[in-house]
Amino acid sequence: MTATTDGSTEALPPRAPSASDATAEKTESTDATARFEGMQTAVPPDTAAAARRATTRATDYLLSEQDSAGWWKGDLETNVTMDAEDLLLRQFLGIQDPKLTESAARYIRGEQRADGTWATFYEGPGELSTTIEAYVALRLAGDAPDAAHMARASEWIRGRGGIAASRVFTRIWLALFGWWKWDDLPELPPELIYFPKWFPLNIYDFGCWARQTIVPLTIVSAKRPVRPAPFGLDELHTDPRNPNPPQPLAPATTWDGLFQRLDKALHVYHKVALRKLRGAAMRSAARWIIERQENDGCWGGIQPPAVYSVIALHLLGYDLDHPVLRTGLASLDRFTVWRQDGSRMIEACQSPVWDTCLAVIALADAGLPADHPQLVKAADWMLAEEIVRPGDWAVRRPQLPPGGWAFEFENDNYPDIDDTAEVVLALRRVAHPDPQRVEAAVRRAVRWNLGMQSKNGAWGAFDADNTSAFPNRLPFCDFGEVIDPPSSDVTAHVVEMLADVGRTQDPRTRRGIDWLLAEQEPSGAWFGRWGTNYIYGTGSVLPALAAVGIPASHPAVRRAVGWLRRVQNSDGGWGEDQRSYHDKEWAGRGSSTASQTGWALMALLAAGERDSETVRRGVRWLAETQRPDGSWDEPYFTGTGFPWDFSINYHLYRQVFPLTALGRYVNGGPAGAPLGV
Repeated sequence: MTATTDGSTEALPPRAPSASDATAEKTESTDATARFEGMQTAVPPDTAAAARRATTRATDYLLSEQDSAGWWKGDLETNVTMDAEDLLLRQFLGIQDPKLTESAARYIRGEQRADGTWATFYEGPGELSTTIEAYVALRLAGDAPDAAHMARASEWIRGRGGIAASRVFTRIWLALFGWWKWDDLPELPPELIYFPKWFPLNIYDFGCWARQTIVPLTIVSAKRPVRPAPFGLDELHTDPRNPNPPQPLAPATTWDGLFQRLDKALHVYHKVALRKLRGAAMRSAARWIIERQENDGCWGGIQPPAVYSVIALHLLGYDLDHPVLRTGLASLDRFTVWRQDGSRMIEACQSPVWDTCLAVIALADAGLPADHPQLVKAADWMLAEEIVRPGDWAVRRPQLPPGGWAFEFENDNYPDIDDTAEVVLALRRVAHPDPQRVEAAVRRAVRWNLGMQSKNGAWGAFDADNTSAFPNRLPFCDFGEVIDPPSSDVTAHVVEMLADVGRTQDPRTRRGIDWLLAEQEPSGAWFGRWGTNYIYGTGSVLPALAAVGIPASHPAVRRAVGWLRRVQNSDGGWGEDQRSYHDKEWAGRGSSTASQTGWALMALLAAGERDSETVRRGVRWLAETQRPDGSWDEPYFTGTGFPWDFSINYHLYRQVFPLTALGRYVNGGPAGAPLGV
């Protein structure tokens, strides 16, 4: 059953060819397939056999990685700022542990590049703020500033402008120890908590990840604490006598100039703020924080809000034995990955729901029986993770009933649209012994996703219509994306899910399709917000367009196919570097990776290109680079937190997406649904 616009219900269709309601388009697509036959070649038997062998090995490997509780979770690797800030937090709170300090330092040292810097992604360029935080963390661990690796880092930092040129968050961490002046940081008043939701720069104008971080930081900004510094950092300034040389303001007639002057006014306000009002604002912010603490003690299932929430509440008098702080600190320990060499890596987040639904889709599309016990166990775990209470999303959609999934183990306040769409696609691939239970969860999820559609017809990740231009202009917000506008990849996943449940002709689905077609880049690709980058966007959109019956002959599909052919690497795979977010010359360019090759193949298969030489070469690359145990190696970062600013290596991506592509190649499409016809 599924909800209709008037609140009644109708039966959900069984999984079937996704274009079954578009007869005319199917005919057009069949004609298109005939036209393209001259461009394609018969699949050599060795390619088909290699694909089957690789699919079998990958299936066995992925099944072996499932937790006994039913979920999958790969490591979520980001950069060493997570580890550096963990050491800084422990220094600030006075809870240093020699074993943890040394294990973290070992990991940080191991990530240093030959030029003395630290990058934010594999083989990326050195990044100033990351290098500063890593350097300070190693100083805390006892590394001497004149040691060769430290001297290389400090010299590079000075050459890039020193601490003064680093991001705001880095300078906040340094201000906690007196290494930077609070007066030289952008102001963020706690009175922000009182702004009504219709007022510019209210906390709900920020994306949920930024909102959860900014609210505790308003308390920190108001309190301006300073702990005794264990050493100086003069070596990180271009001129220690003048560490923050004044910079001219932008013209007052520009947005940058306006917000710079607003920040100066807020600094004045900090000095004259009414004590009672400020105290009340901080208490209100503290209540907001505590109300959003998850059952496992974390905040939003991600590390940055948890770290700043602990600091903020501690500054307000909560001691470390208080249940809120005790469980908060314990939750951070669960983000730890211990490596064989004794080093300790901190995950910024954990992705079990996302990894599990993608694994189920991959295994089902690879041909695993729908009633396989491990698929049923995964479905049971996902069903138990459904969120059926309102969260912050309800501020914009107060009348919408809940029903969705988050990314993490515990994050009931912030289910996301992307996970919800993919979980539905996964659940509908499983022959569950209690189909009514599955159907009820799917019904709630479809209703919630439809209700979270933004005004422009597309979908963001966590909120509807989170598109204000103001938050990104604040001098404080230089750490990456702080709003959550709709994106092609999320919208494509929702559209694909709506087609799967028989909603292809729903006006809301059609609006999403129209938006996707309008968002295509001149190159033929689509931008990828949550994966790197144009290959991910295109790999998300083409399967969605096929699912709603867009034929292989459609001009948008042909342009996308042409782009994917042009950017295929000479070895047969596909890859795209994180620099494509910063420079379009990098679009579709990079060393071949298993996950990005999987995305490209998923797109091409959706476009009816199964028998093309392009697809054959991609399949051969996957088969030839597969390890004997059925896995793939992938040191490159193909996931995205903030485009360019925060990159992710999802360690399960290298398994689920190649398997999905191979399974669709071997079996003709998603479980029970042929593509591109």
